[in-house]
Amino acid sequence: MLTTPWFQFSLPDFQYAFLSILLEGIPFLLGGAILSGLLEEFLPQSLMTRLLPRNPRTAVLVSGLIGVIFPVCECGIVPVVRRLMRKGLPVSCGATYMLAAPIVNPLVVLSTLAAFRGQGAWEMTILRFGLGLSVAILAGWVVSYFAPYSILRPGLFGPEEDHHDHGGSGSSLDRLQNAAMVATRDFLDVFVYFVIGAAAASLFSTAVNQEIILPLAANPPLAIASLMGLAAVLSVCSTTDAFIAATLTTFPMAAKLAFLVFGPMLDLKLLFLYGAAFSKRFIIILAIGLFVVIGLLCLRLALLNLAW
Repeated sequence: MLTTPWFQFSLPDFQYAFLSILLEGIPFLLGGAILSGLLEEFLPQSLMTRLLPRNPRTAVLVSGLIGVIFPVCECGIVPVVRRLMRKGLPVSCGATYMLAAPIVNPLVVLSTLAAFRGQGAWEMTILRFGLGLSVAILAGWVVSYFAPYSILRPGLFGPEEDHHDHGGSGSSLDRLQNAAMVATRDFLDVFVYFVIGAAAASLFSTAVNQEIILPLAANPPLAIASLMGLAAVLSVCSTTDAFIAATLTTFPMAAKLAFLVFGPMLDLKLLFLYGAAFSKRFIIILAIGLFVVIGLLCLRLALLNLAW
């Protein structure tokens, strides 16, 4: 029985949570926008197609691992992926990189090891890396069967944003100015979605009574589903989410794994951020698919070892 109302809005709490998400995410969002500007100006258009294997499935597999050497967290991944797809990266490879990079990021690996020290850190870190990469690759393979126009946001490749291959023309200063203009446009375009998502996440995390969630910990399926929902609501950056998951001691480890894999792939702010590159229909299908697949895989792990 709830001792307090299930919904109770507090403006100071909302402001604190909202500013926390903004201050945590904006540096990564800005970094992603800057990177997208540099990619537009200095990355030859044909390079992406030359680097990836010709076999589509193998190309998706390689794209999932790019995040290890080209790390971006989920706060800044969308402008980077948009720019890479404009430079010729196949949509299936872009989706795979977008989902995998926030998890296979070396900084995320180190933070997970540190957060779960004394709680099976290596086991949790390896499972997070492996499960996140596998789900991203699976998603990329599924996307490869669909036409790009059915997945991408209408007008993403409009005339004003056609592919450009500058081929090294212009002075270094001119090219840096062009990169800055692209970065500014991408940042402002994606920032709107980020603010809306951050506001929604802050409202749910501060106004909804957490007593509704905690009793679910004793039931593995409900524990896994509730922590995936909590990850979506909290919208914490993947570089720090392990420290939150490690404190949820009443939940089984499989539920914490679901929290750490689902959150970086799909939270409230990402629902809006993805709208800058993908169609609403695709985002809904992606959200449902990720929830079901990650939930079932983590439930399978929980059933294999009920103590985990």
